[in-house]
Amino acid sequence: MPHFPMDSPDPVRSLPARRSVLGAMAATAASPTLLGLSSPASAASAAPVAQPRALPGGGDLGPNVIVFDPSTSGIQAKLDEVFRQQESAQFGTGRYALLFKPGTYNGLNAQLGFYTSIAGLGLSPDDTAINGDVTVDAGWFNGNATQNFWRSAENLALTPVSGTDRWAIAQAAPFRRMHVRGGLDLAPTGYGWASGGYIADSRIDGSVGPYSQQQWYTRDSSVGGWANAVWNMVFSGVQGAPAQSFPNPPYTTRDTTPVSREKPFLYLNGSEYRVFLPERRTNARGTTWGSGTPRGTSLPLTQFYVARPGVTAATLNAALTQGLHLLLTPGIYHLDQPIQVDRAGTVVLGLGYATLIPDNGVTALRTADVDGVRLAGFLIDAGPVNSSTLLEVGPTGASASHSANPTTVQDVFIRIGGAGAGKATTSMVINSRHTIIDHTWVWRADHGTGVGWETNRADYGIRVNGDDVLATGLFVEHFNKYDVQWYGQRGRTIFFQNEKAYDAPNQAAIQNGNVKGYAAYKVADSVTTHEGWGLGSYCYYNVDPTIVQHNGFAAPNTPGVKFHDLLVVSLGGQGQYEHVVNETGAPTSGTSTVPSTVASYP
Repeated sequence: MPHFPMDSPDPVRSLPARRSVLGAMAATAASPTLLGLSSPASAASAAPVAQPRALPGGGDLGPNVIVFDPSTSGIQAKLDEVFRQQESAQFGTGRYALLFKPGTYNGLNAQLGFYTSIAGLGLSPDDTAINGDVTVDAGWFNGNATQNFWRSAENLALTPVSGTDRWAIAQAAPFRRMHVRGGLDLAPTGYGWASGGYIADSRIDGSVGPYSQQQWYTRDSSVGGWANAVWNMVFSGVQGAPAQSFPNPPYTTRDTTPVSREKPFLYLNGSEYRVFLPERRTNARGTTWGSGTPRGTSLPLTQFYVARPGVTAATLNAALTQGLHLLLTPGIYHLDQPIQVDRAGTVVLGLGYATLIPDNGVTALRTADVDGVRLAGFLIDAGPVNSSTLLEVGPTGASASHSANPTTVQDVFIRIGGAGAGKATTSMVINSRHTIIDHTWVWRADHGTGVGWETNRADYGIRVNGDDVLATGLFVEHFNKYDVQWYGQRGRTIFFQNEKAYDAPNQAAIQNGNVKGYAAYKVADSVTTHEGWGLGSYCYYNVDPTIVQHNGFAAPNTPGVKFHDLLVVSLGGQGQYEHVVNETGAPTSGTSTVPSTVASYP
């Protein structure tokens, strides 16, 4: 049963399965120049050579970026209009970014539905103050918040009307660079089920109440208190975090985050749009903005190709070749070739859950083995023709050190199925050393359209080949085989949340040689150094509840491979685990949905 403090509200119930069951129930860019070469002087008599026109930088952000200032009339009506459209549009095509210029706004309640991002346009969250609320609740789903995916809040200061803001979300819903001048409630009205979540670079002056939230990761922030824990609450670099106490209560607390670099963000410098690039921090603790202007650099919007839905991959690549960064405005982008990022320091920033769909089995995006690429704020949706990969960071065999200026992958989400049939063999491949994966949800859909054991076949979620890779906030779910495979040396993960595939038809379908099932998180036998903190795997085999999963975690049994605070959970007894990690940890049993835990391994 969930653990709650004595003064927590009574209506919270024990937690069966989450979704299917509940549903059924900075390098400076070159100035734009002409592409191609002009004719040599010695060929003056030859016919002129046509030169492609340079792509412009900057420009209008498009119709689905809605910008407000304090003098704008009808703000609440517009917020309500977008919410009505997006509230239950889980697999719809609408995409919106709601941006607020610096200033003070009174009496607003911005309710956020699917594929909706709200953000301030100041350099600090306190530059844009809302005396009111940014609200995520679950009325559309009868008080169940476990499908409140794909929405975000960034860079605002809130003074909630009631004293407490409500952010009842599940996966892929980051809360970044936020200042809540009050408390924060992470459960829906009525304390129904919830499955989140992620906070970074935020300050909550009051207490955070997770209540029914099954798991949560908070990084480099400040909280006035933390009310309770259900299965897995993880903190790194959080001032005011509860003390380490896993498994009772299940708090995993690290004093600092070893390496972090906050997500790029759009802001206004007077009337000029710029993109701020926060600097890398080591042993980070607390927010980047609490003592004034954040540290980092910025780029004018004129150094970005501002992409609109309908643009071709060839045009996006031409912009990159020209020396521009990419700003993907809200919408859906079909790609007939990979976006190829070859230049160090390139920024690819999405607004409003801009969505890339690779057609004809291509990879959506690839990077070269270069320093400081920043990929942030977009969704990759697998297409109906199988892609071998969807995102590749660095080429196979990448070996250069990027310790001083790593590539970051932040709020980059991947989906296979749900919005239609999609297939991919491996969703995300990390080859470049020192890459930071900072909050991702890589999801083989368990509901929606185009869902079935073979219909949205996706064998592997994330494969890490590069050395020295750090993952902070790793959510990977429902893959046909391994959800995470880690081949690189000295890898580290702080917080992992997983569900094994619900829809396995029988034991034989998941058999891994002589082993019952594929581990959620597999460290290769060749790895000698690896470490993880606060990792959880859940099973809910609703097609065949007799399926047995040998373990959630598999790794070489060597002193350099260490795990802290592991758990496995059988949701309602639909399938069981025999062990937690390797041959260690008690089996799950019965229908009580009680985690089996291992506090330290080996």
